[in-house]
Amino acid sequence: MIEFRYLKPAGQAIFKDRYTKKAKELLTTWTKGKTISYGIVGLPLSKASISHSGAAFAPTAIREALQSYTVYSGEQTFDLHEEIVDFGDIEMHPTDINDSQKRIRIGLSDIFKQEDVKNWFLLGGDHSVSYSAIKAFREQYGEVGVIQFDAHHDLRNTEDGGPTNGTPFRRLLEDKVISGENLVQIGIRDFTNAKAYHTYAMDHGVTVYTMKQVRDQSLSNILTNEIITLAKRVDAIYLSVDMDVLDQAFAPGCPAIGPGGMDSVTLLQGIYDAAQHDLVKALDIVEIDPTLDFRNMTSRVAAYVLLEFMKGKSIGNKSVYIT
Repeated sequence: MIEFRYLKPAGQAIFKDRYTKKAKELLTTWTKGKTISYGIVGLPLSKASISHSGAAFAPTAIREALQSYTVYSGEQTFDLHEEIVDFGDIEMHPTDINDSQKRIRIGLSDIFKQEDVKNWFLLGGDHSVSYSAIKAFREQYGEVGVIQFDAHHDLRNTEDGGPTNGTPFRRLLEDKVISGENLVQIGIRDFTNAKAYHTYAMDHGVTVYTMKQVRDQSLSNILTNEIITLAKRVDAIYLSVDMDVLDQAFAPGCPAIGPGGMDSVTLLQGIYDAAQHDLVKALDIVEIDPTLDFRNMTSRVAAYVLLEFMKGKSIGNKSVYIT
């Protein structure tokens, strides 16, 4: 008789009589009526990108990158245990950008109605998806404050190229989905934007922090001050993380890489800090092209961002298993 020894479930590492649970195992399917802390939706659109981009492949790559991590936080000495309901990816039109963006808005509007889900992870895609996502988010949650982590303003007009990944926040302002005073841009980088976009931001009351200001003031202090300010005016806060806010050394898989950006530790700490606030209810991650990435570095940072958000929520809500 053949004895099969040392067998273990796929993706799990066994140590004595226990195994190390991987973060990807938190992904689960939706069950109506069950209260869930996190929902995740893929928005695989990259045809709207100004530059060549394979960001449509990012939702899958980020989910797979969760397999690189366990659920245990050694810093806080607890396991993340709350499930992430995976609603899958919204199907894009094969050629029509406007139709794809419409599908994102309608699809997310339906999904956001599932009030059993407390917090949302939205995986782009290029940054054009944020227009539709924030529009749908506002329909469900009311007045929205947006904190945008980005090297770029993304305030281009649509007349010069249509609804691209450079236009989402201008479109949101022009369509009065959000107001300028409720948009905070963090990490705007030198020699990366035209003067016209900075002027537009100032004229419309947008709060802008350059990378120098992030270095001088600290991201944690900036976020604390801005979230306190936003909380006086909005019903919910949405974080939009364009991964090119990171220096090219930390995010080689972005279509618009460049030097002088944020390091990954700073971004992760910022996400952790922001997530502790009750009004922070959604996070999108955009502008990762897995076809350009090196050893999945950028997708791994994105997956870590999700875990830091969850850790922050766990600390804020004290809904953890202490080990």
